[in-house]
Amino acid sequence: MPPKKVVKEEPVLLGRPGNNLNAGIVGLANVGKSTLFQAITKCSLGNPANFPYATINPEESRVLVPDERFDWLCQQYKPKSQVPAHLTVYDIAGLTRGASTGAGLGNSFLSHIRAVDAIFQVVRCFDDAEIIHVEGDVDPIRDLEIINEELRIKDLEFAEKSLENYKKQTRRGGQSLEMKKLKEEEATVEKVIEHLKSGKDVRKNHWSPKEVEVINPLFLLTAKPVVYLVNLSERDYIRQKNKHLPKIAEWVKEHATGDTILPMSVALEERLTRFESDEAAAEECKNLGTKSALPKIITTMRKALNLGSFFTTGSDEVRQWTIRNGTKAPSAAGVIHGDFEKTFIQCIVYNYATLKELGDEATVKAQGKIMTKGKDYVVEDGDIVLFKAGAAKG
Repeated sequence: MPPKKVVKEEPVLLGRPGNNLNAGIVGLANVGKSTLFQAITKCSLGNPANFPYATINPEESRVLVPDERFDWLCQQYKPKSQVPAHLTVYDIAGLTRGASTGAGLGNSFLSHIRAVDAIFQVVRCFDDAEIIHVEGDVDPIRDLEIINEELRIKDLEFAEKSLENYKKQTRRGGQSLEMKKLKEEEATVEKVIEHLKSGKDVRKNHWSPKEVEVINPLFLLTAKPVVYLVNLSERDYIRQKNKHLPKIAEWVKEHATGDTILPMSVALEERLTRFESDEAAAEECKNLGTKSALPKIITTMRKALNLGSFFTTGSDEVRQWTIRNGTKAPSAAGVIHGDFEKTFIQCIVYNYATLKELGDEATVKAQGKIMTKGKDYVVEDGDIVLFKAGAAKG
């Protein structure tokens, strides 16, 4: 008998499934969140002000994703319509110590974080007598500890409430398959509680696919990917030096290994938005010997959310579509139109890197680099795809 085929267990990601994911800007009051939101979204939403809780309800805006591949494809095809990818960003009210017990805008703030898929955590590393700090002085490690603790305490509350519900159901006892499943799920929630009580975030653990399926409906705050944005003065950002940076790096290494830290200057980014054109802003950066951190901030968050892109191209339109990495062809087709997923037949595909290397589509075809793939094909970041689908049933 031939050996049994090993079934590869597909990884299940923490967080909400899907491609239309978003990020929230989070931090203590008066660390530069709303000003960053205005700079990154190039809009006047948000409410930067020198007092706590200037932002109450979260503002939302879509940010264009900078991508050289999209720009190159547009130059190549000169289409009538150009549609880049975007990322939705929310400006969320400032946190304060005790938020998990309702202090400040605590409960409202934490419910807004629950609604986003990932967190830009802004931490302030500059002194300015004009801008008050809710804790009295600038101490980024203390601020990181406050946010971390508040999110974890709230997660414990969510998890313990869930455990209570499981216990009510498993008390009935019995040996049915449903009861067995309930007890396994209850054990997972208990494991989450122990993990949180040990001072660790939910995302910092290896969870099995079954466990992830139990954790995701809880919408835990510490399960969300985090990108740390270190808000420096313009001077410190340009020289890439600040007394707090090594301490922050050490803290993240100890408490959030693998998370990205990006130094930036909200003051500089806000000033660059005042220039009349992108070219004028770029010239100012060149004169200062620096560059805007915003493009890297956006692309880093997409990476943290495990998002990639495929492209559809032609003289009518070049469009960049957002998918989760690991998405199979029918699901990717469904991003364009729901019916395409149901009636998927095949896809014709080649990668952007191949096109750029060979120069044009005709050469790619002549060299046999265009592939025809079926429903098991996993669309790769940078693929250029033409989907073929049948007629949708009425």
